[in-house]
Amino acid sequence: MSAPSPSVAPARSVYLDHAATTPMLPVAIEAMSAQFGGVGNPNSLHASGRAARRIVEESREQVAHALNCRPGEVIFTSGGTEADNLAIKGIYWSRRAADPRRNRVLTTAVEHHAVLDPLEWLEHGAGAEIEMLPVDHFGRLDVDALKASVEADPESVALISVMWANNEVGTLQPIDDVVAIAATHGIPVHTDAVQAVGAVPVDFQASGVDALALAGHKVGGPFGIGALVVRREVEVTPLLHGGGQEREIRSGTIDSPAIAGLAAAVEHSVAHQQTHAARLSVLRDDLVRRVQEQVPDAIYNGHPVERLPGNAHLKFPGCEGDSLLMLLDAKGIECSTGSACSAGVPQPSHVLLAMGCSEEFARASLRFSLGHTSTMADVDALVSAIGPVVERARASTRRTRA
Repeated sequence: MSAPSPSVAPARSVYLDHAATTPMLPVAIEAMSAQFGGVGNPNSLHASGRAARRIVEESREQVAHALNCRPGEVIFTSGGTEADNLAIKGIYWSRRAADPRRNRVLTTAVEHHAVLDPLEWLEHGAGAEIEMLPVDHFGRLDVDALKASVEADPESVALISVMWANNEVGTLQPIDDVVAIAATHGIPVHTDAVQAVGAVPVDFQASGVDALALAGHKVGGPFGIGALVVRREVEVTPLLHGGGQEREIRSGTIDSPAIAGLAAAVEHSVAHQQTHAARLSVLRDDLVRRVQEQVPDAIYNGHPVERLPGNAHLKFPGCEGDSLLMLLDAKGIECSTGSACSAGVPQPSHVLLAMGCSEEFARASLRFSLGHTSTMADVDALVSAIGPVVERARASTRRTRA
């Protein structure tokens, strides 16, 4: 039997889905590759083990310096999802154990499922009361609603979890306001900063948050590695038990090469954040302006100013987002609907629904996200394709509804 022929990718893809994952940075590849030939468990006491441990601890110091936290506050995880789960479940369990009255967790309706799903699990399996706080039509938290909820019964709040930046529409959340409200009552704050690190300024100490999640593959590092930055004063019940690695909060043999790649990517992304953001903002604004010239009724979603520099989330009336995505993909242009998909059935985005959009509106949107490899040629290719693609998608929708 002959071997199956490999799949053939387009000669050149226009990659506009950096919010999903971004290509590894050369510095991260170099740092990671340098460790592949080594040997030694970082927890072994012999010379090889100590050499591996040195790589891990130097990487921990790199991440800590980039995010302005203490090295001991950096807990390496398998990625952002684990970091979110560890923070939410671990802090909730510890706070509830210290005071059984603390059964409420406050969050927003636009969080990533890495936050929403563990909260749902806590609600059904651990007696948690989850309160979804409203957002405005930009997807930004209603701070007054948060304040009212906390002040109604502050002793019952175990945790507040509000993302730094939304992964779909790119809106930045008022983290300073959240921390100020929580601090008055001694309530810990967790933030999913997976989309924010390297894209906007993120200073752990200055922010006042108690726990912060990040993922390697979002900042130009490898898959399968991330970190939870958590203040040493915060009690966190571990999810994993075993060797007691990572402050006995996250057991398991740690991946030295991946950690080296993560640290290099975080260090580089944070050091170049300002120039990176300025470049992407220009590209994004040009993309939005020119797409709307081609499709005049296209609507720009999310906050117009307080947003990620590389995020352009647009609604195309009369279209199905999935159809648009596939038509663009056929032309070698890769983007995202930003919506969940269950059992092969497209679902409207929970983020857009929380922002007050109709289901039809939510299904008609696409997310174009730019990153460190993005160029004006990528924008040109999208602008050239978008008009005919939208017309074709609208014709298909009209036929379906006829």
